[in-house]
Amino acid sequence: MQVAVIGANGAIGRCVVTEALARGHRVTAVVRRPEEYQGLAISVERGDVLDPADVARVAAGREAVVSAVGGGDGPGRGRLVEPAAHALVAGLRRLADAAPRLLVVGSAGSLLTASGAPLWDDPSVTPRQFELMRAHGRALDYLRTVRDLDWTVLSPPQNLLPGERTGAYRSATDALVTTPDGLSALSLADLAVALVDELEHPAHHGERFTCAY
Repeated sequence: MQVAVIGANGAIGRCVVTEALARGHRVTAVVRRPEEYQGLAISVERGDVLDPADVARVAAGREAVVSAVGGGDGPGRGRLVEPAAHALVAGLRRLADAAPRLLVVGSAGSLLTASGAPLWDDPSVTPRQFELMRAHGRALDYLRTVRDLDWTVLSPPQNLLPGERTGAYRSATDALVTTPDGLSALSLADLAVALVDELEHPAHHGERFTCAY
């Protein structure tokens, strides 16, 4: 497939590019500063996820667009997430029937824990984490109103860590995936596996899913 990865310079984006390339897909890395991009890719393009015209340009002629723009963990970075969802939709709508599939990396915050409450209500969540989680939650709420595009959101587990690619994971839709002792974790490489699996074998059209060991 021809795939554009927006946010390819981030930790998740780099893993997605690597995984997709390893499976033979033709990946374009879309970043704000191409001159600083040092990862793998078939091609590198400048693009702004907040600009619908840029989104439409990099998406044209491709089968899928992956947004790995998470907002980072700096103060106020959560303000990027919700506007990015709106710009992605606006940009893809410019392509009408030729719009590619959209896969967005979200957040674990709105996933439901064993108590039935969203993870962002957990006392261990810091104010900075809460801000970013709620921004992703609003972006997901918006995408759930979109009926004219083929979109999927992948919410990572509670703990997303560096580590080896195993290719193993368990998935769910709106519930946090945990081990019997309550751990919810996955390596960055295996999150990329789950995302590219969904790209190749679509199972979550117009909905969110999540995964963990």
